[in-house]
Amino acid sequence: MDKDVLNNQKIIRYQSGKLYETKDSYATEFPLTIMVNNEEFATVICSPNHLKELTIGFLASEGAIYKLSEVESVELDDSKGFAHVQLTKPLSDRFQYSTKRMVASCCGKSREFYFQNDAAVAKTSMSHIRLHPEQILTMMDNLQSASEVFKQTGGLHNAAISDGNDFFEHRQDIGRHNALDKLYGYCLQQHIPVRDKVLIFSGRISSEILIKAAKIGVGVILSKSAPTTLAVQLAQDLNITAVGFIRDGNFNVYSHPERIEMPEE
Repeated sequence: MDKDVLNNQKIIRYQSGKLYETKDSYATEFPLTIMVNNEEFATVICSPNHLKELTIGFLASEGAIYKLSEVESVELDDSKGFAHVQLTKPLSDRFQYSTKRMVASCCGKSREFYFQNDAAVAKTSMSHIRLHPEQILTMMDNLQSASEVFKQTGGLHNAAISDGNDFFEHRQDIGRHNALDKLYGYCLQQHIPVRDKVLIFSGRISSEILIKAAKIGVGVILSKSAPTTLAVQLAQDLNITAVGFIRDGNFNVYSHPERIEMPEE
């Protein structure tokens, strides 16, 4: 656990009809300014861990890079909150209209250029993965078990990527998009193919989260919560299997159920 992800401070708690002083843990909110080719590209509000993964995953999901070899170097100055990225190429002209972008931790609407790049970066899934129901339930159980910081703060989003068997990697962040970008950055850095992987997510599957899954390139997204109508429509169009309400040994499949192998009678 990165020590800066949590802060312990004194608070006043009201309980059982009394006010008293105690301590509580809450999540650190950290601004990371990403500089690309010596120009300010974006400031991402995030949890201060796995920052190199976040930087690479963010640039890839926004279409600034398409492969890791386009990144010449990433230098972190986390004491001042900067990631200095040098690319092997100039940025596309579509990123030149603004020199400063604030990417808040809450939701996609705060991403100034989020929808502009969706068509260029989102991929129709070509995944051939097939999953047994027990694998789906186990992956969600693994996500819940890995979410130690959330249990202490209640203030983080949790996400993981898995193959349903041996591979499982987990990330947490105050921003739901950041958690997914950290996973994407990890896979790019480690040269891990993502086509036949599964995203496991703690929150609802909104259209923005579904598009993020398509940008990463996975074929299945799992959630303990519900999808939105637009997310289901996009999942159908992008050939992504969306599974929600994974709770108490049950789940709902909202799109492309052919990837779920039903147990034999």
